[in-house]
Amino acid sequence: MELRSVEELMDLLYACRGTRDAPVRARPPVDLHDHALRTAALLRRGRPADKELQVAGLVQPVGGLLWPGDPAGRADRAADAVRALLGERVSRLVRRCPRRDAPADDDLLTLRQATEEGRTTGFDAGVLEDWRTVLELLAARNSRLGAVD
Repeated sequence: MELRSVEELMDLLYACRGTRDAPVRARPPVDLHDHALRTAALLRRGRPADKELQVAGLVQPVGGLLWPGDPAGRADRAADAVRALLGERVSRLVRRCPRRDAPADDDLLTLRQATEEGRTTGFDAGVLEDWRTVLELLAARNSRLGAVD
């Protein structure tokens, strides 16, 4: 599946509300919607200029919602779903985040740290609608770049 609009992506992210991930390594499950907002907010605080990194943290749960029966392929499928809309870098970060065997650069380490911290940190991370403009800007930039290639 390939997401074609920010509206489709927003609908999927809203649908994550109330959906819990599977417990891993004795960690309690978290609400995918709240976890995505917390992860993105942590990345916004730590790297305010890096919108692609922030959005990668926000869109990670899409794979778990669309492919609940395929834990191993969730990251790959989520990355494939957002690539055309949000660009190659966001897709690459989403794909590589859960892979602990992949070589990690500073961006990937930052994303992994925020993802983990977002599981345990309880704070008001705002609402999904706060991210619409950022998603639209990335989508518009990516569509312009795609039109040139």
